[in-house]
Amino acid sequence: MAPAYSERFSDWLADSAPLDRSLVTAFAELARGHATAPVADLGSGPGYITAHLHTLGVPVFGVDISPRMVALARRAHPGLRFHVCSMTSLDLPDETLGGIMALYSIIHIPTEHLAATFAEFRRVLVPGGHVLLGFQSGSPDGDEEHLHLAERFGHEISLDYYWRTPDTVAAHLAKADLQLQARVLREPVGDETRPRAFVLARKRP
Repeated sequence: MAPAYSERFSDWLADSAPLDRSLVTAFAELARGHATAPVADLGSGPGYITAHLHTLGVPVFGVDISPRMVALARRAHPGLRFHVCSMTSLDLPDETLGGIMALYSIIHIPTEHLAATFAEFRRVLVPGGHVLLGFQSGSPDGDEEHLHLAERFGHEISLDYYWRTPDTVAAHLAKADLQLQARVLREPVGDETRPRAFVLARKRP
């Protein structure tokens, strides 16, 4: 479903709320503090967030588990690097990245794998490196919500979604020894049906 997804969400950031864009810009400013270390856009999909970070002066590359998504991103942004890889096991040396951005991609990670995934983030970050996570928020009562889809965009698929609150995600980051810097929860806008959450954390300097 990669081509249909790419067409439907051709430039999510341009269509998003101003608050979302401001958080990405703030992350870029933090990431530029580690000028010699690149940023990884994890779950980069069609590559528009990767390209936006590049325009903000951030040395960045994209990572996605879908070879078709990576091929589409390379075609759309030939001057940038995109790699096929899972965020749960990054093919990178320790302390390589100045920052990690993962927007609407940890929603596909089962809860039992979150702590290990965030520990992998910590491993590849330089000291003081930041992580910005964006995701649809779960129920205010704190219970995780799970949805399995067998079809999307007219294609037969097997895809799981996990919605959690910012507090739940922050707790898993803490287990991985990533320090919470900020959490933001905004109400749905436009045709959104769920609140949007953003959590910023960093590896200890």
